[in-house]
Amino acid sequence: MPLRYGFLSTYPPTQCGLATFTAALLNELTSTAPGASSRVVRLLDAPAGPGRRPAVVVGDLVAGTPGGPRRAAQLLNSFDVAVVQHEYGVYGGPDGDEVIEVLDNLEVPVMVVLHTVLVSPTPHQREVMDALLTSADAVVVMTETARARLVDGYRVHPHRISVIPHGAADNGRAAPARFARPTVLTWGLLGPGKGIEWGIAAMAELADLDPAPRYLVAGQTHPKVLAREGEAYRDGLAALASRLGVADSVVFDHRYLDAGSLAELVSGADVVLLPYDSVDQVTSGILIEAVAALRPVVATRFPHAVELLGDGAGLLVPHGDVAAIAAAVRRIITDDGVVRGLASAAAAHAPELLWPAVAQRYRGLAAGLAARTGSRPGVAPVPQRAPATVTTPATAAVTATR
Repeated sequence: MPLRYGFLSTYPPTQCGLATFTAALLNELTSTAPGASSRVVRLLDAPAGPGRRPAVVVGDLVAGTPGGPRRAAQLLNSFDVAVVQHEYGVYGGPDGDEVIEVLDNLEVPVMVVLHTVLVSPTPHQREVMDALLTSADAVVVMTETARARLVDGYRVHPHRISVIPHGAADNGRAAPARFARPTVLTWGLLGPGKGIEWGIAAMAELADLDPAPRYLVAGQTHPKVLAREGEAYRDGLAALASRLGVADSVVFDHRYLDAGSLAELVSGADVVLLPYDSVDQVTSGILIEAVAALRPVVATRFPHAVELLGDGAGLLVPHGDVAAIAAAVRRIITDDGVVRGLASAAAAHAPELLWPAVAQRYRGLAAGLAARTGSRPGVAPVPQRAPATVTTPATAAVTATR
């Protein structure tokens, strides 16, 4: 019998990286095992409004609901393995500490998937993470950088950590969208920290090219940013483009794109630009999608980009360096040899990044957990080394993998 997975996560139509990740992984796990009844306990900030609930959702954990964590655990206990997706900002309580009560009431093997690992957490953030690591039968991170951070800074034995890539759709086969001008693409939920302003400023440095490239920024404003600040960030970006005289070269696509439309957009891009401000980001689903689609990537030197692109699968630039961003984009647009080299290096990574390969890794890990007997493994004593000196503000805990 195929294993039945119970996911604890946000889920579409919620718009966030965690929801997209869970939907893709769940779909892949069940597509090859149609007899398995895997389901989701959905995380919500507020009770769902009227309308049909997705068929795979068996219940909701609404932040701050008395008894909600215990009921969520009861639902998850009806599956063979619980898959707990973790970001600090998606659970109720300070730093999302309601997740601890869920874990305390789980009786089935638990796989915790960490989308953020902070270098310098606050004391309470560390307390939440320590509880997660203690309760998990297996811990999944998506990069070697995240694994090293856990081993160096937290009490978890290295043997309990598995590195499994984020996963990507096979967009390399999609029919590319056709554009009249070279297109530089940034996509994902929009908000401060994405560094779009650096990309806009770089377009002004590329105005001498004929034809000048177009910068396409695709995606809605992140719902939490929209609730807090409205469209102030997007409006500010449009104003910046006007001040720099590149308003006709910067296009905002406000839609939340379905998988097919996104695949066409990515496949048609001449450059994927990730100008993120974060110096601490260990997971980027968009980076994975771009590399898997064999698109030329220009990215700031955030940890995941350094790890994945360091062997030549993309061009790395310093944070906030407009001249370096413009120079990297110029190289790709004007030199076919650079494009071929980047694609060749990306092709070496692509097979292991696609969802079928990623889901197979999760299946193997889950099968091992389900086969175990006896109590869950405890936290083995490990030597504690001083954490890295990079300071991560508490607000960095709320990030999206997309």
